[in-house]
This record gives sequence, C-alpha cells and structure tokens, in this order.
Amino acid sequence: MSTVTVPNAIDTVFAELKARGETALIPFMTMGDPDLDTSVSLVQAAEAAGAHMIELGVPYSDPLADGPVIQRASERALKNRISLTDCISVASKARARGVQMPFILFSYFNPALQLGLETFFGLLKDNGFSGVIIPDLPLEEDAEARALAEAHGIHLIPLVAPTSEARVERIAAQAKGFVYCVSSLGVTGVRSTFHEGIDAFLSTVRRSASVPICVGFGISSREHAERFAGQCDGVIVGSAIVRQVEEALPLLTSSDATEKARGLAAVQQFIADLKPRATHS
Repeated sequence: MSTVTVPNAIDTVFAELKARGETALIPFMTMGDPDLDTSVSLVQAAEAAGAHMIELGVPYSDPLADGPVIQRASERALKNRISLTDCISVASKARARGVQMPFILFSYFNPALQLGLETFFGLLKDNGFSGVIIPDLPLEEDAEARALAEAHGIHLIPLVAPTSEARVERIAAQAKGFVYCVSSLGVTGVRSTFHEGIDAFLSTVRRSASVPICVGFGISSREHAERFAGQCDGVIVGSAIVRQVEEALPLLTSSDATEKARGLAAVQQFIADLKPRATHS
C-alpha cells in the first residue's frame, strides 16, 4: 500500500498567491508576550488582518539576530517562564480556534537541542507546523536537522544574508519552503533604508532558488512591502509588529474584555495596513 504525500501548506499558499499575482504577508510575533493566551488571540488577529502565514517566535535569553524591540519582548515572555514547548502549543491552540494559515516556528538552535531534535520535530508535526527557521544553524551543520525536518514533513527554511555569491547560491539551492533573504546587515529592527546592494542580492537568490524568496529584517510599512513586491514572493514583518504589541500592552493585559479587544484590534489594523497593494506576475 503506497503512502500519499501530503503537500506542505507553505507550498500550497505560495502557489495560490502566485496564481493571483499576490505577495505573501508573513508577520512575526514573540510568543508569550504578554502571555500565551493573548499570543493565540494575536495569531487570530493576524490571520483576520490578511496574513498568509506566520512566524511564531520563541523567546530567547541571548537572541543574536534580534534588535532591541524583539529582545524586550523576549524578556517579557521569559519573565513568565515561557518555554519552547509552550510556544509550539500556540499553533494547535490557534488551529482549534479556527486559524487556517501555515505556522512557522522561529527558534534558536539551543532550545531545540536541549529538547532533543527528534522530539522537537515530532512536536512541530503534531502541533501543525509547516516550517521552522533556526537562524544560528549554519548550512555546514544542519544535516541532522534537515533530515529530521524532511522526515516529519517540515520545511527547514534558511536565512541568507548578503555575502559571497557562491555561498548565497549554495544556501538558496538547498532551500525548502522559501528563502528568507535578510534585507539589511545587522540585527532585526525598523529601518528607513536598506542595504545598497539589496536588488542585486535578491537577483542572485532568485537565480539560485527553486522555491519562493521572501524579504525580512527592517520591513515596517506598506511602502516597504510594495518596494519589494515585484522582486520577491513574500515580505516578513517582525519588529514593527512586535512594537505595536508593546505599545498595546496596557490594553492587551487589561482585565476588561472591551479594552483587550481594542488592543487586539489595533494590532490587527496595523498588520492589515502592511499588505502591499501592488501585484506582480
């Protein structure tokens, strides 16, 4: 009896968007900021705002790739003792509330290693994840994680930064799901300008990759999203959304349901306003 391979939801969404000439909007949120139940509600709000898939960020005590906004969010979450498994559980809780979009976990390598890679990928599968991003796991050391990801039907999505063309090509050629293209040098954060070689860099990634390419690090407005809509298949927005959550904390942590709803609505509207109006072929 042959087994039927279920298509990965990330691939399905990108195929649907390509047919419509749309660019994927991919928010990033730090799980457990301000608490797990609110994180589930924020995931619901993101989908209602038009997000096509979402990165669920695991708070980490030493986030090398993250700027101050996401560092503060991690600190708030860690004060509540939010664990890797807590973050993973948000996906199944959101799915139980009707969320349909693909989930991607964003986690540094050490928490996954401490849990055990076999257990880690099993939990991702069991909780409905389609992809995982491990920013501090280099290509030269990802063989075990890559094999386990593939065995569990999870896309191990690589980050690629402006570096030597040969390395960019190597990373892009092996990518699954999509290639996460780092638009700016340094850590995450809201920016007004991008790396001056960004267009040539994206062209190199596009030539080398057989999967969609997405741009992140510094995307914080609809104008930024539209700036890249013609060159990539998706835009990833992290710090700008996490900052909106931070600004809405007095409402999101209120015991008054109406106030909390106002906070969720504010974040939802911000995400909705990020969607690029421009289409591409």
